[in-house]
Amino acid sequence: MVIFKGGFSYKRVKSWGLNFMREDYEKLLKRAHSQLPREVFEHKRFEVPKARSGTIGMRTYIVNYKDIADALNRDPQHLLRYLSREMATAGTVDGVRAIFQGKFRNDALDRLIQRYVEEFVICPVCKGPDTKIVKERRLSFLQCEACGAKSSIRTI
Repeated sequence: MVIFKGGFSYKRVKSWGLNFMREDYEKLLKRAHSQLPREVFEHKRFEVPKARSGTIGMRTYIVNYKDIADALNRDPQHLLRYLSREMATAGTVDGVRAIFQGKFRNDALDRLIQRYVEEFVICPVCKGPDTKIVKERRLSFLQCEACGAKSSIRTI
């Protein structure tokens, strides 16, 4: 059924209106897209710095320890406790480096840091690195600043 009003069919007017709305929407979308800052379109992948370590005698030094803790946005003492417990050795922070009793290979340290990231940094819901550790009473939670998820983590 075609309804004529003023020389136009209803069907034609309706399709013209949809096309007009689609073109108008695309113009608005392009304008909004052009006003966004360039940083929005850059996809920076979260990368953990590789541990630069050396062994002197029976001690292993992680030279860039402070850089690693800063990249993970974690307290250096929290990371130190995790690494010390996983390696079953004593560890201390000396300025920007960490010192562990014993000889440990660089790839073993990198694997431990990667496990720390998976357990205490990456959000289990959105897989983003924008998290912080929140303590409530005796429990610790990993709270994501991107999606708002809150999941429990083990205490170290």
